Amino acid sequence: MRILDLSQAYAGPFCTMNLADHGAEVIKIERPGVGDQVRTWGPMKNGESGFHACLNRNKSGITLDLKSEEGKEVFRRLLKTADVVCENYKVGVLEKLGFSYEAMKAINPRIIYANITGFGLNGELAHRPCYDIVAQAMGGMMDVTGFADGLPTKVGPAIADNYTGALLAIGILMALYKREQTGEGGHVDVAMVDTMIHIMDHFVIDYTILGELHSRSGNSDQAIAPFDSFQAKDGMFVLACGTNEMFAKLCDMMGRPELPQDSRFVTNFERCNHYAALKPQIEAWSTTKTVQELEEMILAAGIPFGRIQNIEQLVNHPQTRARNMLWEVDQPGMGKITITGTPIKISYEEDSIMKCWEKILQKSWPPSAILLRSSLRSLERASSKSGKAHYIARQKGLLSEPPNRVRTGVLFIF
Repeated sequence: MRILDLSQAYAGPFCTMNLADHGAEVIKIERPGVGDQVRTWGPMKNGESGFHACLNRNKSGITLDLKSEEGKEVFRRLLKTADVVCENYKVGVLEKLGFSYEAMKAINPRIIYANITGFGLNGELAHRPCYDIVAQAMGGMMDVTGFADGLPTKVGPAIADNYTGALLAIGILMALYKREQTGEGGHVDVAMVDTMIHIMDHFVIDYTILGELHSRSGNSDQAIAPFDSFQAKDGMFVLACGTNEMFAKLCDMMGRPELPQDSRFVTNFERCNHYAALKPQIEAWSTTKTVQELEEMILAAGIPFGRIQNIEQLVNHPQTRARNMLWEVDQPGMGKITITGTPIKISYEEDSIMKCWEKILQKSWPPSAILLRSSLRSLERASSKSGKAHYIARQKGLLSEPPNRVRTGVLFIF
């Protein structure tokens, strides 16, 4: 699968990163003299962005000026060999450049056009710009996040970007499967605020079915109790009792076997309604024990338990290493850095970073292949395992480097 990746910032590159991690050939296309805005986002090392390196691993890259006729012609040639075009421009930008879905389909009827926007392609807000915090705010997430006596709060990670990118990847795979049946491509449209509505399902249907509006409730869950963070003698922890049986086991452990018969706590529904009375009784017990003691007791009863880890503890935890969730990368300009790995483990794949250059050279290329390579100083002659690579001079900004250097990437055009 070949993907032409015009996206920048987070959601789009997160989508194509996940596909590239599992073998998709992703060609990242950036604007000459500017590059992806994420190149300026920290953490920075030797003037290079670690965040950019993480989001754009396993991709090849060039710059193209899509406002120039030369750049448009190169893009048209790429379209003929591509399976997917991914972009997250504001609504209408790609159309103004002459590359609407209909225009691209005329060049390649099998093309799948995948786009991310803030608010979708239609509706009165369609043309608004959007970042993650805007999607969380307008998607209802901030209103229900935080403690009751606090202000609306953004969820720490950029979940609107993450989820939207992940859903777009799913949409692309669905469109590819459909294409195998029909021979035709399609248009996949995923909006960030739509994604927030999608993952706010419980809060939304509580309102649409019961007319109830949830307020902020800290770490507790308004549909399951107890499902919260609690104080121990020497720190904090979380536990989750999703069934009456789990709650009964917890009460036995606490030395309070009568609690499950209390009319306030006899069902999950009642426990949620009377949670303000339940939590102090749990903490009256938990504060007499250490986190280690609680972990051993609660897990022995088969009740989900977790320590509240900071990032240092997470990175150094044996489970993180066992799952190979940290990849070491020798990144040009930065040296060896450690980035997050993929959570998708597939039996027939090697769970490791793949070097884009090596991955492309494993293929057998026809003699007519043209190789464009963006490097630090100039276009360089390169060779493939088969075929002759032609040296292409830089011209009229058709292939150039942003000030902060598009340093990796190879591209074959047929």
